[in-house]
Amino acid sequence: MQVLNFIIKNILTQAAVVVGLIALLGLVLQKKPIGTVVSGTMKTILGFLVLSAGSSVIQGSLAIFGDLFNKAFGLKGLVASIEGINGQAMTDLGLGSEIAITLAGIFIVNIILARITPFKYIFLTGQALLWESTLCVVFAYFCGLRGLPLIIIGSIVGGAFATLMPAFAQPVMRQITGSDDIALGHFCTFALIAKLTGDKSKSTEDVALPKSLEFLQDTYLSVMVVMVPFYLIVAIFAGPKACAEYAGATNYIVFMFLQALQFVTGLYVLMAGVRLLLAELVPAFQGISMKLVPNSKPALDCPVLFPYAPNAVILGFIFTTIGSIIGMFLTPMLGLPMILPGVMSNFFAGGTAGIFANQVGGRRGTIIGCIAHGIFIMILPALLSPMLGQIGFQNMTCTDVDTVVTGFFFMIIKSIAGIF
Repeated sequence: MQVLNFIIKNILTQAAVVVGLIALLGLVLQKKPIGTVVSGTMKTILGFLVLSAGSSVIQGSLAIFGDLFNKAFGLKGLVASIEGINGQAMTDLGLGSEIAITLAGIFIVNIILARITPFKYIFLTGQALLWESTLCVVFAYFCGLRGLPLIIIGSIVGGAFATLMPAFAQPVMRQITGSDDIALGHFCTFALIAKLTGDKSKSTEDVALPKSLEFLQDTYLSVMVVMVPFYLIVAIFAGPKACAEYAGATNYIVFMFLQALQFVTGLYVLMAGVRLLLAELVPAFQGISMKLVPNSKPALDCPVLFPYAPNAVILGFIFTTIGSIIGMFLTPMLGLPMILPGVMSNFFAGGTAGIFANQVGGRRGTIIGCIAHGIFIMILPALLSPMLGQIGFQNMTCTDVDTVVTGFFFMIIKSIAGIF
């Protein structure tokens, strides 16, 4: 058990290590020279760490923005936080060991299913697998399962989701990337796969700008032009007192201006990490594809898609946020608890939704689809919150749509079992 716990805590939950080992295995299976193996492995890990560093900078900036956004407009409701559910499940419910072992089980089931089924996708986003493991264990616990049956059922359900979700998204992924080399490894697929009304020929990336605005063709400058007003408006409405918690002695307007630029800096670092990661991982993964799981593809986190349509990412974030605000006020009208918009989820899942929507529906599809996406990701967690409340999770619900669907799956199973 100690060895298994060590592997889970120090390898399976460390996404950079997992991705590096995958690259190492792929290069060894291709019988590459030792220098190439070491170089490819270390560059893959480095690329992932650079990506993660950029993501952390973005998340830190968005966390401040999200908190001040809620304070600025006096919003109160359930917090969509799978991290909070994970912490409470491990402490209050004592499910830490079950979550850890189920995580390993999900990874094993994913590899087995990729080997024996037509769905050749290896899910490599370790953090997302941890969240799926958490929800599978929590929902199985809700259904009355304990011990080994809980772990087995959770592993099978989570492994099936980790295999099938990339497959659902792959037809559009091929159009976005222009190849079949990578898949989407993030549990937001149910919100992304619908075909949208629009004209795919009118892409968000083909907007013609006048001479005076041609500088906006630079991705990072265009992001800055959008994000700086967002941050400053929130700062003005929140006021200096609310901002002082973060700004300290710095003027609150100046602080939020710098936070907007921090966001852009994080995006720049993230993009650099994506380019380095893909340059090393995709060729290395061919060894696994050829030897262990023929024709398999690595399923990677949302940011790997951002370079393909950077304008769509920002529009996806903006219109998903608009949709989530609409959804926030809509849920009480439907007799459901109010859910506070999750800014980080809006950016990562919403940005990815923007890329998908743009691919199948162009600019109009991006606007309409992402507003619908924002409403969708408010209503589904609200529907699930009563179940989580029964388990003991107060003022808290899930974020990623696929994990919410996991909860509904267990609710259906429990209902069917209750009939018999």
